[in-house]
Amino acid sequence: MNLQQLLRLPRYLGALGPPRRRWWSPSLDTIASVGSWRGQSSRSPAYWNQVVSEAEKIVGYPTSFMSLRCLLSDELSNIAMQVRKLVGTQHPLLTTASQRSLAEITELIHTALLVHRGIVNLNELQSSDGPLKDMQFGNKIAILSGDFLLANACNGLALLQNTKVVELLASALMDLVQGAYHENSTSAKETYITDDIGISTWKEKTFLSHGALLAKSCQAAMELAKHDAEVQDMAFQYGKHMAMSHKINSDLQPFIKEKTSDSMTFNLNSAPVVLHQEFLGRDLWIKQIREAQEKGILDYAKLRETIKAGKGVTSAIDLCRYHGNKALAALESFPPSEARSALENIVFAVTRFS
Repeated sequence: MNLQQLLRLPRYLGALGPPRRRWWSPSLDTIASVGSWRGQSSRSPAYWNQVVSEAEKIVGYPTSFMSLRCLLSDELSNIAMQVRKLVGTQHPLLTTASQRSLAEITELIHTALLVHRGIVNLNELQSSDGPLKDMQFGNKIAILSGDFLLANACNGLALLQNTKVVELLASALMDLVQGAYHENSTSAKETYITDDIGISTWKEKTFLSHGALLAKSCQAAMELAKHDAEVQDMAFQYGKHMAMSHKINSDLQPFIKEKTSDSMTFNLNSAPVVLHQEFLGRDLWIKQIREAQEKGILDYAKLRETIKAGKGVTSAIDLCRYHGNKALAALESFPPSEARSALENIVFAVTRFS
C-alpha cells in the first residue's frame, strides 16, 4: 500500500455531490455496490491497486506527480493560462480545477517531506555506503529538491486564492514537521529500548506525522466546494480516521504476512508493539527485548514471535477496524454515489484481514 495513493482522496471527496442533512443507513444498492470488494483480503497489493484504479476512473486520471509534469510541460502551462481566464466567473470547471490542484499540492508537500527525510546522517556513514563527497552531494540535492517541491506547493496554494485552504495546508505542514521531530527523537538504536508511551500518545504522534495532511486536505476540498463547517468536519474525520487505519495496517504487515523473512525488521514503536507493551507492562517488555538479544544484536524474528503470542497484534487489528468504521460513519452524511463507494472501498482495502 502506498500513502501517495491515499493523498488523492481530496479529489474523490470533491466528487461526492451535495451532502444529506441527516444521518441515514446505507441503502441495499450501496451495500451491493461495495460488497464484491469486502470478501478480499487487504494483504493483497493487487486488491489495493484495483480499488485505487477504480476510484481514479471517477475523477479522470491519477494525480500522482501531475504538478511535476506540469512544471516541465509547455502544453499544460498553456491550458492553465486559459483556465485562469475563468477566474471571477461561476463556471463549474473552476471548482473542479481547484480540487485537482489541491490534490496535487497535497502530494507535492508529502513528496517534499519524503525527500527531506532521505537526508543521510554523515556521522553514521559506513565505508560500504560510498565516498563521503558523494553522500554530501546527495544531501545537498535532497535539500534543494525538497525545497523546490515545497516552494511550488506554496505557489499552487496561493493560486487557489482561498485563505482558509492556505491556513489548513500550512497547519498540516507544521504538523508534519512536528511529527517528524518526534520520530527522530526516539531512543538510540543500539540500545533497542523503545519509548515509554501508551497507545493514546502513539495516536497523537501518528496523527501529526501521518494523519494531519490527509485530514486537512479532505477538509480543504470541501471548503473549495463551498460546503459548510459541518460537511467540512465530516471530510476531516474521514481523512483522519482513514489515515490512522492505513498506518496501523502498515504497522501490522510484519506480523500478519504469511511469508516473513527472519531478517525482516520492524519499528519497535509501531502500533502492535506499543499495544503489546501496554498490555504487558514496561518492565516485562524490557525483559523480553533483552531476552531477544544475542551479543548485543536484536533477533527480530524471535521478538516478533513473542509479540504475536501476546494481545498486541489482535488489538491493533481491532484498532484498525475501529478507525475504519469511524471513516465510514463520516461518509454516511453523503448520498450514495460512485465517489462515495470508491471512498468506502478504500477503507475496506485496509481493514479486512481474513
